[in-house]
Amino acid sequence: MARGKVQMKRIENPVHRQVTFCKRRAGLLKKAKELSVLCDAEIGLFIFSAHGKLYELATKGTMQGLIERYMNHTSRTQPPDPSIENQTLEIKEEVNRLKQEIEVQKGLRNAFGGGAEGMTLDELDMFEKQLEIWICQVRSTKMKFMCQEIEALKNQDLMLKAVNKYLHDKMEENIGYTTNIEAVNNNTNFQYPLTIQDELFQLCT
Repeated sequence: MARGKVQMKRIENPVHRQVTFCKRRAGLLKKAKELSVLCDAEIGLFIFSAHGKLYELATKGTMQGLIERYMNHTSRTQPPDPSIENQTLEIKEEVNRLKQEIEVQKGLRNAFGGGAEGMTLDELDMFEKQLEIWICQVRSTKMKFMCQEIEALKNQDLMLKAVNKYLHDKMEENIGYTTNIEAVNNNTNFQYPLTIQDELFQLCT
C-alpha cells in the first residue's frame, strides 16, 4: 500500500512533531554525509530545534573553517551593489550570531559537564551574557503564566460569587414563600384534621 502524501504544514501534535523532527533530522544528516562522500563535497549544516538545541555537521574540517570559507567566497563573488552589501552585512551578523550560539552551546555542555574551568575568559563572558538573556526570557515567561493563572482565579472567583448570589436569592425566595404559607394557615379557622358530623354525612348520602 502506497504512503499518502505528507501535507507541508506545521504538525500541531507536539509528540508527533518531535518524532518527525528526530527522524527527518537524522535523515538530513545522513544524506549530507552521503553527498559529501559520493561527490567529495564540503558540507556545513546547522539545525536548531524548537527548544533551541543545536545540531551541526561539518563533513570536512571544522565548522569555523567552513564559515570563513563561505565568507571569503561571498565577498569575492558578489558585485559592489549597496543592496547586496547590506545583505552581506546581514549574513555576517547572522553568521556571528550562529557562532555565538555555538560557543554558548559548547559552554552549556562544558558547564553541565563540570568543565567550565577549561573555558577562556571571552567564552565565559559570552556565556554569562547569554545566561542573563535566558534568565530574562524565563522570568518573562514565568510572569506571563502567573498573570494568566491570576486572571483565571479572578474569573473563577467572579463565577463563584455569582453562583453564591443566585443561591442566596433562591433561599430568600423559599423562606418568603414558607412564611406566606404559615400566615395563610394561621388566618383560617379550619381545624385539622377536619371532622364531618354523622348527621351531615347521612344527609349528603
